[in-house]
Amino acid sequence: MIYFARKRRIVFIKGDNMKYEINKGTLALVPNDLESSLVYEDNDSYIINQKTFSIMEESCKYFGSTYEGRKNGAKNILGAEYKVPIVIEDSDNLIVFPTTSPSSDDCVWISLKRVKKLEKMEFNSTKIVFDNDREIIVNCSYRSIENQLSRASRLDIILRNHKNS
Repeated sequence: MIYFARKRRIVFIKGDNMKYEINKGTLALVPNDLESSLVYEDNDSYIINQKTFSIMEESCKYFGSTYEGRKNGAKNILGAEYKVPIVIEDSDNLIVFPTTSPSSDDCVWISLKRVKKLEKMEFNSTKIVFDNDREIIVNCSYRSIENQLSRASRLDIILRNHKNS
């Protein structure tokens, strides 16, 4: 279960046929219920009638790859086996990371470049503050989120080094 900070803005419900692609304005993808997601962007929040994992798959396809391809690439680069960050779009290194196993119905996806800071909370939760000062609280330990943020940052650095060599 996910708890949200009080600074929540109006939530818009997108149509049934609406597909969502992760973009530079995306802050987080949060499970809303078994069949929909709450998407946080710069100034808005949307309920999308897709699971977070489906949004991940569709976003990878939109940018010319597959989720499995992106996952295998990240595994190869990082030498990691589980909870790997995913490069959604190559040219900008648009990277998101999961808070739990991507197959979990509780998995939240966080945009790496948008994270400003993390704050440890009670009950094994973590507040994620984004670069525009919007915030969410996730039911995941501070240490776990910190590790995921570090892993995603490492992937970003490695990819940037590959591009510059």
